[in-house]
Amino acid sequence: MSAALGLLAVIVLTAATGYFVAQEFAYVAADRAALEQAAARGDASARRAAKVIGRLSFMLSGAQLGITMTTLVVGFIAKPALAGLIQPLLDAAGIPEGATGAIALAAGFVLATLIQMLLGELFPKNLALARAESLARALASSTLVYLTVAGPLIRLFDRAATRLLRTVGVEPVEELHSGATLEELGDIIGKSQSSGHLPADLSGLLDRALSFGDLTADEVMVPRPQVSTLPSTAPAADLVALIRETGHSAYPVYDGEVDDVIGVAGVREVADDALDPATPVGRIARPALLVPGSQPLYGVIERMRESGEEFACVVDEYGGLAGILTFEDVAEELVGEIADETDAREDAPTTGPDGSWLVDAGMRIDEVVRLTGLDLPEGDAYDTLGGLVMAELRRLPCPGDRLTVALDGASGHGEPDGASGHAELEVVSVARRVAEKIRIRTAAAPAPADRPEISDPPCAAPRPEEASWTR
Repeated sequence: MSAALGLLAVIVLTAATGYFVAQEFAYVAADRAALEQAAARGDASARRAAKVIGRLSFMLSGAQLGITMTTLVVGFIAKPALAGLIQPLLDAAGIPEGATGAIALAAGFVLATLIQMLLGELFPKNLALARAESLARALASSTLVYLTVAGPLIRLFDRAATRLLRTVGVEPVEELHSGATLEELGDIIGKSQSSGHLPADLSGLLDRALSFGDLTADEVMVPRPQVSTLPSTAPAADLVALIRETGHSAYPVYDGEVDDVIGVAGVREVADDALDPATPVGRIARPALLVPGSQPLYGVIERMRESGEEFACVVDEYGGLAGILTFEDVAEELVGEIADETDAREDAPTTGPDGSWLVDAGMRIDEVVRLTGLDLPEGDAYDTLGGLVMAELRRLPCPGDRLTVALDGASGHGEPDGASGHAELEVVSVARRVAEKIRIRTAAAPAPADRPEISDPPCAAPRPEEASWTR
């Protein structure tokens, strides 16, 4: 073969290698959903491209076969062809005749490698990644023809590779996974926000939506100590007074003990003008929707929809009343705190002058993480910030208790300036024997807990401290 003909063969084969490389990367990087949508609208090129992606594993095998064959042939032809072009130049330069052959072959190898890497590998790869969808459309027709013609050979190699995999205990996968896990979606949302492609508010909404499926009724409910209840023997006038006092629309009704919930009564039941104020609440109460605290939140929503009830009573593992759950509580898990005219006025969450946060002890750990960016440790024994403090103290808290906890790591929302691997928790006020307000500060290093010993006398009745802001 003449040097000129060999050079032409190298150019053609390098272009063929580039074709298969572009084919491989274009169909892997192309947006399958976008192509399928375009195909549904009648786009012929998108339909062909989607057909190729539908056989992605087979196409990749075909592309690898094409790359391997063209690369091997280029390696066989390129060195002698390029050496034949270089040797006359070496002879003209006066290099000894015995050395020109070896130098020409070495130079031919280097040139062939450069040509193959730049034009046959890197250029088509980068082009395919930059223009994946348009290139997938452009290559679709020729790719389908190639897969049809080379199909028997591709299947032969595929079957051989499958048998080799199975002999070493690996089950081959025919198609690439095209979906994303919840963790992967969370990473995508976080990176999109960091890069400025997603507004912070929308990112927070999507983040809460992703974690929604992990929530259970007892994590979202209003706990029993914060729930107003009525005995079944109370007159309807007491129910009206309770509605006026608290502003809520429904209340659990119990018979004998609070744990024995027999129904729910509220605005709906007292709306009748003919109702005698002396009528016992138990006679007008509607049946209560009872759900276990361990039930996933989406399951509770389904039961509320089926029953037409917007109010559910959450029952613990012992059959007692653990708390209540409303549609507003569910909505707040997606959009954040919802305040209406019946809610107490609270300042917007802000950091204090010293960079600390003052938060409700009843706030869930994941909510505190979202608010502060500090990845406080979670545990099976508690759900709230107050529960974390009590678990660390191993006793009931007292105002002024301080302890340092190690952070689990970056929260995914970025730690505040100056944040370290620890946080200091200070009990500011106590109500009903549990922490009411807790101040959070970043801490440079663990410090001994500044608190009374378990054997010390009980805390004195605490004075509530006005918070600079609350939940």
